[in-house]
Amino acid sequence: MTAPEQYASVRYLVDDVQRAIDFYTTQLGFTVNTSAAPAFADIVRGPLRLLLSGPASSGARATPDDASTAGRNRIHLIVEDLDAEITRLRDQGVSFRSDLVSGPGGRQILLTDPAGNLIELFQPAQH
Repeated sequence: MTAPEQYASVRYLVDDVQRAIDFYTTQLGFTVNTSAAPAFADIVRGPLRLLLSGPASSGARATPDDASTAGRNRIHLIVEDLDAEITRLRDQGVSFRSDLVSGPGGRQILLTDPAGNLIELFQPAQH
């Protein structure tokens, strides 16, 4: 397990903390570190600590009104077999926000969590 000081933490504002926990743990392999649902949850995957802040959390209350919508920023999750992940997620009813994109560094596709936050699944190119 990664030591707390070695995590890279990202905060996502969500409208339903439990729904977000269910999505990330069921679909993307995160585990719950702590939960104070419905206000907040702290989930992890490797060195990524994802803070899920519901409307009642201090993190959400500190956000200015004009900055409360999801943007183009996203978490980036590396996968070994992107095609298999796409198939698995589609079979679970997950829809994607982009087509599969290939480039010199690898292949990627975008999806969103239940609150509309972007997630990039990325498979590095084989060299």
